[in-house]
Amino acid sequence: MKLNELRDNPGATKSRKRIGRGPGSGTGKTGGRGIKGQKSRSGVAIKGFEGGQMPLYQRLPKRGFNSRNRKSYAVVNLNILQKFIDAKKLDAKKAITEEVLLEAGVVRRILDGVRILAKGEITSKVNLEVTGASKAAIEAVEKAGGKLTVKTPAAAAE
Repeated sequence: MKLNELRDNPGATKSRKRIGRGPGSGTGKTGGRGIKGQKSRSGVAIKGFEGGQMPLYQRLPKRGFNSRNRKSYAVVNLNILQKFIDAKKLDAKKAITEEVLLEAGVVRRILDGVRILAKGEITSKVNLEVTGASKAAIEAVEKAGGKLTVKTPAAAAE
């Protein structure tokens, strides 16, 4: 085999469609766009247009509301915490803060804070300091002999 004998596999490459190159090409003159009308012109994007009929997204009722100021928390369940403590990735004797959870890989990113939820159970005695927690999670940690402190986020400077 020589360099001049190298070829691509048959059908691997396809020549591009050359539009507007004369009547013999099959896509000359109007270039496959038909004649006249909005869609034959350049720069046309008709998303959701239904030919003058009221579009579906306008016909359906609108529900709900998304607050601009809503907080997004990284959620950690008690069973995940226990799993990381059992795997020796978290030290139950030291205080567990959001930064410690991030370094251990329990959460990917802190977002607006970490919130502890009561799914599963915890058997280790832990001292947690997080932004939020459910009542059931606080009770479960205290029942195991630990302490869960919910810190208030610093108020935004106005």
